[in-house]
Amino acid sequence: MVSVQFILAIGEDQKGDQLDQAKAWYRQEADPLLNKRSKTSMSKYLVVGAGLFGAVFAREAAKRGHEVTVIEKRDHIAGNIYTKEIDGIQVHQYGAHIFHTSDKEVWEYVQQFAEFNRYTNNPVANYKGHMYNLPFNMNTFAQMWGIRTPQEALDKINEQRAEMAGKEPQNLEEQAISLIGRDIYEKLIKGYTEKQWGRKATELPAFIIKRVPVRLIYDNNYFNDDYQGIPKGGYTKLVENMLKSDRITVETNTNFFDNKDEYLKNFDKVVYTGPIDEFFDYQLGELEYRSLRFETEEVNVGNYQGNAVINYTDAETPYTRVIEHKHFEFGKGDPDKSVITREYPANWSKGDEPYYPVNNDKNNALYAQYKDLAAKEDAKVIFGGRLGQYKYYNMDQVIRAALDAVSTEFGE
Repeated sequence: MVSVQFILAIGEDQKGDQLDQAKAWYRQEADPLLNKRSKTSMSKYLVVGAGLFGAVFAREAAKRGHEVTVIEKRDHIAGNIYTKEIDGIQVHQYGAHIFHTSDKEVWEYVQQFAEFNRYTNNPVANYKGHMYNLPFNMNTFAQMWGIRTPQEALDKINEQRAEMAGKEPQNLEEQAISLIGRDIYEKLIKGYTEKQWGRKATELPAFIIKRVPVRLIYDNNYFNDDYQGIPKGGYTKLVENMLKSDRITVETNTNFFDNKDEYLKNFDKVVYTGPIDEFFDYQLGELEYRSLRFETEEVNVGNYQGNAVINYTDAETPYTRVIEHKHFEFGKGDPDKSVITREYPANWSKGDEPYYPVNNDKNNALYAQYKDLAAKEDAKVIFGGRLGQYKYYNMDQVIRAALDAVSTEFGE
């Protein structure tokens, strides 16, 4: 109040510079964030990619007073978690995304940008017309073997695992059988995995399956995390809210590589979330990825399959799963229509959309070389996200990685 009274007491002929100085003093004392900004050198940041990593970093940089430009080569924001409304249904354009985490800080962070529903992931497997609950739990074992008690299930699993007794698994097939037995492997793992990777299970390394979660209880909740749900109104709205700031400019349909040199020259810092090998023009060789193809169809039925996600685990069905999007929001949308998506795994080649890194020994060694190359660059470029760090991330892990990058960048 002293500062306000002082301003009001100044005569008209004295206001000028004194008034400006008094206002500046008041803002610094009254607004800790402004005070923090006044002591921080403001920078121009370019964020390449409007997915979760880029959006979180952009939000946090803007909060700290920096100017941020976000560019995205697609015609929309939100990356692979992009949702689009069709018939009142939030359609997950790039496959099912269920947010789950045990990181309380990350959970509280995303609550700022959307209200989450209570959706719980409980997929179902379809093997040649026979339905099985996932993950592997007492419901699955009852459907598979007609047993009722945990001890019966455990006895059956151990009986089937015995064929690998004393043997060191040499491939994914042998590893899976050693963990869960042949019946579960043949019906619920083999075909699905071979479609995902585009290779026979006997040709895949054992380390891909380090463990197979087995629940000796009747529980179809796929995740064990403390928090789980889907943002009401879709993920696009969540990312839109992240990017709402006078200090953030978003440009879609904009390819970083069309003007790479200019971007690197004109911005103080670049946050790059695309493929790290592409950034360096593949000079050390190409990293491998898996891709996906989606067929989305509007159907004239209010409830097509009775569950949000059904996996097709036989080898003959070409797609790995069918998603019925309205069940992510408990049937919200047109009661007489639904939207389904069939998801097909695909081999990746340069120019295709990369979805998953192939983290085998060969690719991990090549990525390590690219990481060393990135470290030798000046501190101008920050590599982040699933493609920039060549690592499979769940959504919560992407947000955690972005928040950690923010802390490192701003010395917090």
